[in-house]
Amino acid sequence: MLLSLVVHTYSLRYWFPAAVMLGTAPAYLLSWVAWRLLSCVLPCRFYHAIDDRIYSVYQSMVLFFFENYTGVEVVIYGDIPKKKENVVYLSNHQCTVDWIIADMLAIRQDALGHLRYVLKDGLRWLPLYGWYFSQHGGVYVKRSAKFDEKAMKNKLLSQTKIGTPMYLVIFPEGTRYNPDLRKVISDSQAFAKKEGLAVLKHVLTPRMKAAHIAIETMKGHLDAVYDVTVAYEGTVDARGQRGAAPSMPEFLCKECPRVHIYFERVDVKEVPQETVFFRRWLHERFEIKDRLLTSFYESEEPEKRNKFPGESRRSPLSIKKTLPSLLILGGLTLPMLLTESGRKLYINTWVYGTLAGWLWVNFRP
Repeated sequence: MLLSLVVHTYSLRYWFPAAVMLGTAPAYLLSWVAWRLLSCVLPCRFYHAIDDRIYSVYQSMVLFFFENYTGVEVVIYGDIPKKKENVVYLSNHQCTVDWIIADMLAIRQDALGHLRYVLKDGLRWLPLYGWYFSQHGGVYVKRSAKFDEKAMKNKLLSQTKIGTPMYLVIFPEGTRYNPDLRKVISDSQAFAKKEGLAVLKHVLTPRMKAAHIAIETMKGHLDAVYDVTVAYEGTVDARGQRGAAPSMPEFLCKECPRVHIYFERVDVKEVPQETVFFRRWLHERFEIKDRLLTSFYESEEPEKRNKFPGESRRSPLSIKKTLPSLLILGGLTLPMLLTESGRKLYINTWVYGTLAGWLWVNFRP
C-alpha cells in the first residue's frame, strides 16, 4: 500500500503539469483564433505583435512548471544581452527539454513571444500545436534529399519582409545525442571522417543546411547568432559514464537539480556566408561545444566537473513572470469545463481543430 502511494505521488509530479499544459490548449487556441479574426482588417504588424504576446502567455505558463515548479537551478555562463535582438539560436540537442532551455533564455530578455522553431517534419502532426507552430512562424523541414530549401526560404522571407521579430531556434545535429544509441553516434563520427572533419565525442556532427539557409536568407534582418551549449547535471552514473539527458517527464519529476547553459553571442557580420566557409565555421563551433562538454563530464579535477569553464551565475526566475499566465489560462479553461456547452466546445476544439490543422499544414502550399 505504501509503495503504491509513493508511486502514485511520484507520477502526479508529471501528470499534473502535463494535464494543465495540454488541458489549456483549447482555450489558448480559441483566444488566438478570436484575435486572428479581429486582426484581419489590420496591418500584419499589429497581428504579429499581439500574436507574440499571446504566445508568450502560454510559454511563460510552461516555464512555471519547468522552472518554478521543479525548482531547477539555472546556471548561466556568459553575458546574455538585456535588449531584444533578432537572432538565430544554435544549440546542441540531447532531449525534448532542450526546447525549454530556449524559453529560459528568451524570457530573461523579455523575448519569449519572438521564439520560432525549425522543427522536424513529423511534428506537424501534433494535435492543435502542429498547426499553430507553423502559424507562429515555425518552419518544418525534412532530412537529407527531401529537404525543401525553397519552402524554408519563402517562409523566412515572408516573416522578415514584414519585420517579424525573430528568435529562431535550430538544432544543427538534426537528432538527439544519446550515449545509449551507439549506432547514431558511430554513424555521425563516420560521416565526419568521410568529410574530413574533426570527430566529435559529446555532440553529433552538425548538418549545415537549415542553419545556413536561415542566416543567409535573413542576414539583413539578424543581429547575431546565439551559440548555446547545454549540460544537465545528474546524468553521470556511478562509473563516471555520461548517461541520457532527462526526458520531459523525468525533468518535471524533479530529477535534474541543475541546468548549465554556456552562452556566446556571435555578431552576424562575423558569420561567413559562403557555403564552404560556413560549414567549417559551424563545425568549429561544435568542436568548441565538444571541448566544453568533455570538460564538464570528464575533467580529471573533481572540482571542475559538472561545470563549464569560466565565471557562472545562478539565474532564478521570478514567479511573477510565470504565475499570472497560469492563472489567465486556467481562468479561461475552467469555465469551459464547468458547463455542458463549454465542455462541448472544448471537445470540438480538440477534435475539429486538430483535423483542420492537419489539413492546413499538410496540404496548403
